Amino acid sequence: MQYKDYYQILGVEKKATLEEVKKAYRKLTKKYHPDINPGNKEAEEKYKEINEAYEVLGNPEKRKKYDSFGNEFNYQNGYNFDPSQFGFGNGQFEFKTTGGGNYSDFFNLFFGEGGLDLGNLFGQKGPRFRGTRSQFVYPGEDVESELRITLEEGFQGAEKQISLRGRTEQKSLSVKIPKGIKEGEKIRLKGQGEQGVNGGENGDLYLTLRFHPHSHYSLEGINLTTTVDILPWDAALGSEVTVKTLDSTIKVRIPSGIQTDNKIRVAGKGYIDRNETRGDLYIKVRIINPSSISPEMKSLFEKLKDLS
Repeated sequence: MQYKDYYQILGVEKKATLEEVKKAYRKLTKKYHPDINPGNKEAEEKYKEINEAYEVLGNPEKRKKYDSFGNEFNYQNGYNFDPSQFGFGNGQFEFKTTGGGNYSDFFNLFFGEGGLDLGNLFGQKGPRFRGTRSQFVYPGEDVESELRITLEEGFQGAEKQISLRGRTEQKSLSVKIPKGIKEGEKIRLKGQGEQGVNGGENGDLYLTLRFHPHSHYSLEGINLTTTVDILPWDAALGSEVTVKTLDSTIKVRIPSGIQTDNKIRVAGKGYIDRNETRGDLYIKVRIINPSSISPEMKSLFEKLKDLS
């Protein structure tokens, strides 16, 4: 019988996490799925082999038993070994198990009903694997989507109701937006992805957060920038303006002689992070002319022109 290296089949390291195993499995099943490869016997066999590998490596208890055997005898993929050395068939290779027909003899030898008791094999007490399922268990696929929120919702935290259409159903979900979330962060909703098959666990839903464009602010990190318009005489002489922040209204002093695109920094009035550290608010000045002027104003402008 040939030893099957399930790690090699899935293309993962032996120290791979369950999430890495799951990711590799999903990638390969998409590539070799019968619907994508109709009539391709080679792809069909590869698909079965991939599912068998995941049936073991995706199950922590089975994986532990499989690793115990592999580490004990250091077999490589395709290595021929004789099951009779473990008490089957008296050297005639005629062992029988009652495992599912979709699994290889190698799988059934270890995990089928009547298969090897690895606990006894290594002189340990432990339960025997009795895999009797005839169908593969498929975990549901993870789903990725975007969720758009306002800057204020991100600043304060919020709860959003969303509606998503999956392959088999449309569902409504309540999503909690943590205070201080940043653009591009992901929220994971466990088990809210596609449904598993034959008892497989559901996939997860990953929502990438995006902010709606804001009419007053631009965001960089946790700092905000806004623009205020002032008239020429306010820029020349200095003035005071009222500015709205995300959570209050403040008065800001405009120094005399300020120029267009100069910025005034107001500490601690910007956005916020998960640790509730507040960024700064930068007020960019734009000098504008009055849309209409009276004869008296025109006369004064002419005098200013002469003086300058």
